Amino acid sequence: MSRPTVRTPEVIRKIEEVAAMDGTVEEMAFYADIHPDTLYSWMKDDKELSDRIDALRQRPFLKARQTLVKGLDTFDNAFRYMERKKKKEFASRTETDITSNGETIKGFTYVMPKE
Repeated sequence: MSRPTVRTPEVIRKIEEVAAMDGTVEEMAFYADIHPDTLYSWMKDDKELSDRIDALRQRPFLKARQTLVKGLDTFDNAFRYMERKKKKEFASRTETDITSNGETIKGFTYVMPKE
């Protein structure tokens, strides 16, 4: 018995549900009970569906970013954010002088804090 390949509202709803969790195409297809090749084909032929899936897949990332920004109210979180975003200003670093053939070379190594 083969899987159904009919594009019903229920199948699309299931695809969108997994896309909103940033699921893979394979996971979307599995949950919607269609073959991944079918979903790839639908996405290729239907720009609106493809764009909708892409937009839904961005939601978890944007929610995580929003949560991160809300957490910047504490010094530790704000500082950790700045360490990653503005390494030259905020990240811990070690300075190294290397002398070779009478020449001194200055070097910097940025050290990210351990989580």
